[in-house]
Amino acid sequence: CHPVPKPEGRVAVCDLSPCPPRWKVTPAGPCSSSCGLGLAVQLVTCVQILQGKEVLLEESLCPVAEKPVTSVPCVIRTCSYEWSFSEWTECSASCGNGVQSRQDFCLNPLTRQKVNPIFCRHFPKAIVVRACSAGPCPEQVLGTRPHGAGLQTLTPAVTTAAAQEARYRDLDLRPSAAPQQKTKSSGAVAPLDVFLTCLCSTGVCGKLFLNATGIINMTGVGSSDCTVAIGRPLGEEVTVSVLESSLNCSAGEVVLFSGRMMWRTGCRKLPLALINSRTNSLVVKQRVVLPGHGVVLQYNSRIATKKYHQDCDKQLFGPQGEIVSPAQRGGGVCRTFIDVAPRHRIALRALYTDLGTGNNQTHFNYILVRDVGTMRTVVFRGRQQFFWQSTGSQAEIEFHQ
Repeated sequence: CHPVPKPEGRVAVCDLSPCPPRWKVTPAGPCSSSCGLGLAVQLVTCVQILQGKEVLLEESLCPVAEKPVTSVPCVIRTCSYEWSFSEWTECSASCGNGVQSRQDFCLNPLTRQKVNPIFCRHFPKAIVVRACSAGPCPEQVLGTRPHGAGLQTLTPAVTTAAAQEARYRDLDLRPSAAPQQKTKSSGAVAPLDVFLTCLCSTGVCGKLFLNATGIINMTGVGSSDCTVAIGRPLGEEVTVSVLESSLNCSAGEVVLFSGRMMWRTGCRKLPLALINSRTNSLVVKQRVVLPGHGVVLQYNSRIATKKYHQDCDKQLFGPQGEIVSPAQRGGGVCRTFIDVAPRHRIALRALYTDLGTGNNQTHFNYILVRDVGTMRTVVFRGRQQFFWQSTGSQAEIEFHQ
């Protein structure tokens, strides 16, 4: 800079008083949808600058009215494939309640040609089975049909009230004696009838164990495939240790442990092995070839070391009941987990839904049902009435508002 005159040096006085608390937003995470409209979650925290360092504060110290949203809309690209459907079949019953079905196929919207369904596997699919009514049957005209009478043929397994009381006493998981009062709110309200179909089996296979601890002997069950399930309330986690194993690994005999957050198979070195589900439910599937072979398991439950569910989540083990979408706070997603005995299947029937009528509302107000066995999801929007059946013994319902 020579020979430009050099200015005189100055010292500025710094203000070291603390800055007021403010909201800090981290960049949004991945979009919930691989294409089309989705939601991205961003972390919002309350911070303050003290002596040049950022300090994390309680959210109550930041202005609540100015808090940014935690979920923002996102669109990665236009969806290149979509589910399409055939026309509904005729009602399966000539009178009373029945079922209608339709076929689904993956479609290229540009060529309008059918493609391999694998291209649509990430996209929610609408219902392919629904309830229908062909009018009252002659024997029903004179009397009043009780609620759900048209569905009784799907529930051959009947338990007495005393048996249900004893079964659920320890966990306080009894189905409600009185139906819940339904109120029309601005959010998603979806009372659902839940009932079971029975794939009956004998012995230990196909059973659901709800005690805090126990031993399950799966040797000599007389069946090549045997499945059991263990269930506990939310907030607990299930651990299983293998006491004995007579599996012939070279013959392809194997045991599978699966939960919502883990998947493990094994055959060799099973004795004394410890399996932690990290959640409140665990399904054990055993496949044997030679008679008399199998494993002996001991299971226990304990308080979960890490919270894996929302406060508004619910866990259901009962054979039937009614679900009303829970109240939500902060724009979160409330879930209902349904676990039944492996020999059973789950059916859901919507009695009433109100998810809004506007296009903007129905984009974010919907019910998502997930078949845990296949991880396939189905989305229901608006005032759509639906009938849904699972392929396995576990289902999840998400109420998005």
